[in-house]
Amino acid sequence: MPERKKLIEGYKRFYKEYFIDKPELYQDLSAGGQSPKLMVIACSDSRVHPDRILDTDPGDIFVVRNVANLVPSNELDDYDTSAAMEFAIKHLGVKHVIIIGHSQCGGIRSLMEGKHDNYDYDYIDPWMNVVRQARDKVIRKHPDDEFDKQCSHCEKEAISMSLDNLISFPWIRERYIAGELQIHGWYFNIRTGDLLSQETEGFKPVTELDIPEP
Repeated sequence: MPERKKLIEGYKRFYKEYFIDKPELYQDLSAGGQSPKLMVIACSDSRVHPDRILDTDPGDIFVVRNVANLVPSNELDDYDTSAAMEFAIKHLGVKHVIIIGHSQCGGIRSLMEGKHDNYDYDYIDPWMNVVRQARDKVIRKHPDDEFDKQCSHCEKEAISMSLDNLISFPWIRERYIAGELQIHGWYFNIRTGDLLSQETEGFKPVTELDIPEP
C-alpha cells in the first residue's frame, strides 16, 4: 500500500541521516539518556508536527500531543497529559513548557458546535469540556462574528485557559513562581505559516520576541 511504503521510505532516510551519515547524535542519546530543556504540548492534528515546525533534532524537545493541545486542571483525571508533564518537569527538569495551538483545529470546532447528540462521540465532547469556558467567553465577547472567526478566537482562548490550568498543579506553580520554569502559549497558522506567541499585549510573531542569545 502506498501509505505504508511512504513510511518505510521515510524511515530509510531517517536511518541513513542519523545512523549512517552522523551516528554520533544517537550514540550520545543512547549513552547519556535524554535531557531536553523544553516540553511542547501540541495538537494531534496531522498538519502540526512540532519537530517539523521548530526544526529540532531528536532529543531537543519532549512532546505530548492530544486533541486540541489541552492541559486539564489538576482536579481532572487525565493521567496521560498529566503524567507526561510530571515526568518532563519533575524527572527531566525541563525549563520551558510551550503549548502550541493552531488554526483550523477540529477539536475547537467541535467545541464551538456544542454537544453532538447525533454522533457517536463518547470521548471528544467530554474531553473538550476541559476548555468549555473558552467557548462561553467567545460567544459572550463575539456573539455576532461568523462561526469560523469564533473558532479562531476560541483556539487562542483555549491556549490561555490551558496555561492557567498548568498553574493549577502545585509542583508547576512552585517552579513557575520561583523562576525555575517558564510557560508559553504559541499559535501556528496553518494557512500562512505564521507562529505567534501570546504576550501581555496579545499575540505577536515569535520572530519579534526579544530573546537574548545563549
